[in-house]
Amino acid sequence: MSLERIRANAEQDDLAVLPRRAVRQPRRFAVIVHNDDYTTMEFVVMVLTRFFAKSETEANRTMLEVHHHGRGVAGVFTRDVAESKVEQVEELARAEGHPLRCSAEPFETGSEDPDPPAQ
Repeated sequence: MSLERIRANAEQDDLAVLPRRAVRQPRRFAVIVHNDDYTTMEFVVMVLTRFFAKSETEANRTMLEVHHHGRGVAGVFTRDVAESKVEQVEELARAEGHPLRCSAEPFETGSEDPDPPAQ
């Protein structure tokens, strides 16, 4: 088909427009730090400040949540980032001789974000 014929057909016909598809946000995952009887509180605080960019105060608050409730949310990320953080934390913990465990769990979108972005 020639270019002129295509242009003629385009001018005669109405242009079909597809409705816009809604863009969904990627699913988010919470990185959970689990309590154990051997990892020091200082090491947990160091991990939270180093890998999760928490201030000393935020890190201490999260560490106490882990200590008192058995687990605490270190941060909420996309799946790939959350899994990478879990791997990095557990690798450092093993290298330092700590049995610290972390996991990445789906984050409920209806619940409040424990780590809201800074304004």
